[in-house]
Amino acid sequence: MAADKSMPILVVDDHRTMLVIIARQLQGIGFHDVDTVADPVTALTMLRRRRYGLILSDWNMAPMNGLAFLETLRRDPDFADIPFILITAENRPENVEQARRLGVDGFILKPFDTATLQARLAAVVGAV
Repeated sequence: MAADKSMPILVVDDHRTMLVIIARQLQGIGFHDVDTVADPVTALTMLRRRRYGLILSDWNMAPMNGLAFLETLRRDPDFADIPFILITAENRPENVEQARRLGVDGFILKPFDTATLQARLAAVVGAV
């Protein structure tokens, strides 16, 4: 199955540079409907206004980290089925297991390149 490259994607990261890099990588792969936001609290507001086909979120953010953001989404029937990829430098087994229990669809370990992003997207939303 091929991914729908017209689907809107939401990228959440508290570092502006990472937002720009990820958005450019997504656009290079062919996804042009990309919204970026610096924190999960604002992302929740955006999710109430628009339906996204995929969320890419950093793990380490404040005031809500990516894991708490994922947990919040999975508890809400309106958002529970949106594919969710955590982007992180964290790869401790207990963290990965906790994210899996909460329903994460995939992980991308920092640093990463476009090929890595494309492979993870293919695994989660279909061939890109």
